[in-house]
Amino acid sequence: SRTVVFLLKPTINMAERKATNKYYPPQWTPDQGSLNTFHGSHPLRERARKLHEGIIGVRFELPYNIWCNGCGSHVGMGVRYNAEKSRVGSYYSTPIFKFRMKCHLCDNYFEIQTDPKNCDYVVVEGASRKNERWEHTEGETVSVQGEEKASLLATDAMYRLEHHAHDKEKAKDAAPRIARIMEIQEDKLDDFTLNQTLRKNFRNEKKELKKKSEEDQKVQQRTSISIPLVEEKKEDILAAKKVAFVSETAKMAHKQKRLQAKTRSIFGTGSPSQQKAEDALRKACLRMDRSIFDSKQTTHATKSGLRDKLGVKKL
Repeated sequence: SRTVVFLLKPTINMAERKATNKYYPPQWTPDQGSLNTFHGSHPLRERARKLHEGIIGVRFELPYNIWCNGCGSHVGMGVRYNAEKSRVGSYYSTPIFKFRMKCHLCDNYFEIQTDPKNCDYVVVEGASRKNERWEHTEGETVSVQGEEKASLLATDAMYRLEHHAHDKEKAKDAAPRIARIMEIQEDKLDDFTLNQTLRKNFRNEKKELKKKSEEDQKVQQRTSISIPLVEEKKEDILAAKKVAFVSETAKMAHKQKRLQAKTRSIFGTGSPSQQKAEDALRKACLRMDRSIFDSKQTTHATKSGLRDKLGVKKL
């Protein structure tokens, strides 16, 4: 006769496959219960430190942007905190939880609790909610009907009839717009053509920008400037045409006329020698300093000495 030996492989659950510490000290006996009971600790460790007060530690993520009332700093949506979670009430059969956490920028604590009635969170104290809520009328969107309107549609036959008639009128008014939108969507079904047109427009725009950049670089090199040039407008062109620039030649001619008027005799032209002397005086004045006769500080003695030096007689 043969003896058959069956080797049974012990069953291992998924939890035992993980690298968990299951060290049992020699003092432990099965009648003492689990290791947590033996060590006098809770499975949640520090999170259950205030469990006797109905508080448990959780990781809470801010549902919206808030302002801390302690330091006035802005805390963005999605920032996570170690919060104390506790139950403060119920809305029908749904519990209301409160989360208390400390600001990471100061020593202020703020509390946020759930609002099952409005499917939202409410800041209780310590912070202020940043108002980013919007109305459906601002975005031109359709609002979801409330409980009152739904009950009227379910119970009031006349209201339901008027509501359906109003919906038919709105559908009739919106029919042309819907048809137009459907036509546009049918025209855009060809993705290849749309992509080809879009890329062609991009290439043309890129060429125009490159050409404009080259023209601006030429202007900058010609005028020796390094500031970026803005786009030219019609108003700038008209304003530039109205500006009259006076050249240096025109300024010199104006000064020469004033000098002639100051040095010319009030009794008319004299002898040729005197006229020649006056011309020499004017040329000398222009060479030495063109502003001598224009300045208010030039004295009569200076003019007389200059005439005597050049040999011009005063009439």
